[in-house]
Amino acid sequence: MAVTVSDTHRAINAVWRIESARLIAGLVRFVRDVGLAEELAQDALVAALERWPESGVPDNPGAWLMATAKHRAIDRLRRNKLLESKHEELGHELEARREHTAVDLDAAIDDGVGDDLLRLVFISCHPVLSPDARVALTLRLLGGLTTEEIARAFLVPEPTVAQRIVRAKRTLSEAHVPFEVPHGAELEARLSSVLEVIYLIFNEGYSATTGDDWMRPGLCEDALRLGRIVAELVPREAEVHGLVALMEIQASRSRARTLPSGEPVLLLEQNRALWDRILIRRGLQALERAEALEGSRGPYALQAAIAACHARANTPEATDWARIAALYEELAQLTPSPVVELNRSVALSMAFGPAAGLELVDQLTSEPSLRHYHLLPSVRGDLLAKLGRFDEARAEFERAASLTRNARERDLLLDRAAACAHASFRPPD
Repeated sequence: MAVTVSDTHRAINAVWRIESARLIAGLVRFVRDVGLAEELAQDALVAALERWPESGVPDNPGAWLMATAKHRAIDRLRRNKLLESKHEELGHELEARREHTAVDLDAAIDDGVGDDLLRLVFISCHPVLSPDARVALTLRLLGGLTTEEIARAFLVPEPTVAQRIVRAKRTLSEAHVPFEVPHGAELEARLSSVLEVIYLIFNEGYSATTGDDWMRPGLCEDALRLGRIVAELVPREAEVHGLVALMEIQASRSRARTLPSGEPVLLLEQNRALWDRILIRRGLQALERAEALEGSRGPYALQAAIAACHARANTPEATDWARIAALYEELAQLTPSPVVELNRSVALSMAFGPAAGLELVDQLTSEPSLRHYHLLPSVRGDLLAKLGRFDEARAEFERAASLTRNARERDLLLDRAAACAHASFRPPD
């Protein structure tokens, strides 16, 4: 069968997603500039788009891209006299490379790929950047996504994403962020930022905040891939494995979370036969790795332990809700949050009845940070409906529908409000 140009382009896109992070990471170590490194990598991608449709995809496409990027780097270094401009920064090491550029550049880029990737992770998620900028830059450099793809995933204009990426690169350059893995307390602080960015990406894919779709699976897949990379790069950090465990287990429910029409299916109504047992097994293994490491459980490991309770139950009734409530209480002590308390109220209602959950929810209604959080009236409406207080429940579901920005979720909440209205007019038996 003849290979078409479109087939070749699809192969190039697949290779780019796999190899771009490694390629950029190796180049950043040499040129000490994220923006320049990405330009060089893009040059290699353009060369592939020009040549591969005629010559065919190489047996080792990643190596081809790397070699092409190296040659582009050498040309750029010579043409712009970058060696001289960076002489003070790079010193004798680069001066020696000047005489044997090709050989030395090979060694500079190919050596320590894992370390380079880890450095790129910490640069992309540096706290000097805003959260939005960290997400955009991480997806661009480590996820291999185009600006258009990032914009489409987060439902923001493409120029907005492009500006975030450009500003992020400029900020990193102006702040003289070193291309290195931090140590000690700085490592812990920076790692927290890395995990936060990855989980933000995953959450946006798992429960889209805006738009017409309940989920954006591509973002979940990107976040999972990034999490797995970091877990292999820093295997002694329990919270990294905790986050991977949490994402694996939550992602296992993806097929069961929507109907073929795209309508959402809530956790207790899902067909658990559709849950991905491979992802569950991987998640439980990651949780075991997290719990085997020394130290107390962190917030991601605790959330993964909660997700594991659901994953181990064949039916909603078989779920250990009392344990989930206890885990949420432990999480609340570790990271106090009204959202954690709201989640704990659901577990309490399942373990000890809706009245127990409603008592906690009612305490949260005056919490300023939850004033516009649609899940507060949604949870309260659910508990009121279970107690037979349908008129109050309907009002809560309608309020929740007015607060959400996701069209699928809005329809679900309005349907629940209508069901309460119908139940309130139902004649007694």
